[in-house]
Amino acid sequence: MNQVVNYITEEKRKELKVELEELKGPKRKEILAALKYAKSLGDLSENAEYHQTREDQGKLEERIVKIEQILQSSQNFSRRGGDVVEVGSKVIVQKLGTQTKNVGEDIIYTIVGSEEADMTKGKISHRSPFGEALFGKKKGENISFKTPGGVVNYKIINVS
Repeated sequence: MNQVVNYITEEKRKELKVELEELKGPKRKEILAALKYAKSLGDLSENAEYHQTREDQGKLEERIVKIEQILQSSQNFSRRGGDVVEVGSKVIVQKLGTQTKNVGEDIIYTIVGSEEADMTKGKISHRSPFGEALFGKKKGENISFKTPGGVVNYKIINVS
């Protein structure tokens, strides 16, 4: 099976470990206490509190499994430097074209693993169409990729 590598920063790894401890400890105990209380209310077939608590318990356990999977399957990345776009790179790009907003403006993005992607913070996943188009490219190169609105073109101004 061809497994794709997932990347996370050491900061994100620590954040996930803290969340996992919280979920496995206090949150799990809280749900179990709520479940015990809901059971004490009587008839479980029409006990909304019981059913809601069981649903919450399922979501909690699902999140625990997901975090454990992320921690086991992800590799930390550290920026090696250089002029080639890779995970951890800060990339300055300019949108090319004539009839779209932001044409000619410098836009800064950081290439991150999919777990840390957040467009509002300028962090794009190396697996996104934009991230894939940038990956492995150098300063001065033009890239293009498809979006629902059509093909968009960018020029790489700088890589750091």
